[in-house]
Amino acid sequence: MLKYKRILLKISGEALAGEGRFGIDDAMLVQTVRQIKEIIELGVETALVVGGGNFWRGRGALGIDRATADYMGMLATVMNALALRDAFEAAGIEARIQSAIAMDGVAAPYSRNESVAFLKQKAVVIFAAGTGNPYFSTDTAAALRAAEIGADVILLAKKVDAVYSDDPEKNPDAVRYSELSHQEVLEKDLKVMDSTAASLCRDNNITIHVFGLSQPGNVIKAVHGENIGTIVR
Repeated sequence: MLKYKRILLKISGEALAGEGRFGIDDAMLVQTVRQIKEIIELGVETALVVGGGNFWRGRGALGIDRATADYMGMLATVMNALALRDAFEAAGIEARIQSAIAMDGVAAPYSRNESVAFLKQKAVVIFAAGTGNPYFSTDTAAALRAAEIGADVILLAKKVDAVYSDDPEKNPDAVRYSELSHQEVLEKDLKVMDSTAASLCRDNNITIHVFGLSQPGNVIKAVHGENIGTIVR
């Protein structure tokens, strides 16, 4: 039985890169679309927010202004959104991109009413370009859009399989959490998502389910409420 009827799936750019560190892994893109197609065929209304970390990770040592770097990151999310849209359409799933930054000829502007209407028609809606503002992450965009469309949950699909007390690749003693409260995420500074996004989810009582995207079948397990990854509520 489905636990959630309308979801906001946040996909990190790093997850789309698969085992690589840059760009889009073809096999990972196909697997992601296949997993999402399964839940759409079950009747789950699905919206996506996609990150851009597989193309752009910020200023680095280049001397680029923070606001400029953030706009570059927003453009990276649009590239991922375009790849996802075409992959969905190749799989026979209608998909619409809505961008927080005006991009005539590339994507439609964000519209809450239109996005909800598309979801009811069982089209995938891909929210690109974050919130359209610098200094706000795609995590914040996911929390904001989830609240606006009335999503039952944010499914946070990452390269790691759960929330840990530290980076499990660097610290083998990192503690793996199966369940947390929003307040614990903030107090422990667990980096599930940035503090602005976590606070927005707490204040609007939005559940967050964190899991690894690379494991086949995890998306459908998550919408059934199975005990995978970490649940924050």
